[in-house]
Amino acid sequence: MTITMLYSKLHRATVTDANLNYVGSITIDRDLLDAAGLIVGQKVEIVNINNGERFATYVIEGERGKKDMCLNGAAARKAEIGDKIIVIAYASMSQEEAKTYKPKVVLLGDDNSIDEIKDYV
Repeated sequence: MTITMLYSKLHRATVTDANLNYVGSITIDRDLLDAAGLIVGQKVEIVNINNGERFATYVIEGERGKKDMCLNGAAARKAEIGDKIIVIAYASMSQEEAKTYKPKVVLLGDDNSIDEIKDYV
């Protein structure tokens, strides 16, 4: 049996753009993807701290160093520029793997700079 566990998250990211006229997804700076261990096309859950919205989408790679966090397509209706969001990825693993897995949590500053990276629950 497998269970779904927290894999990684980008905590308190700031939405830098919302592009309604784009094929859906979230564009995330390559540096942030690397820090969280996220890959292009991966399904993620977005939690909007400002308005309580929760929705799923997939990752598109943004330009390294630009600190982009852009909601695209229908997701652009779920947040406004400046909103704080949490980008959460989950993974299926055995109960044995889950006992020792340490999710990567990337804490971000207001400008989407990396304040701290932790491996914990």
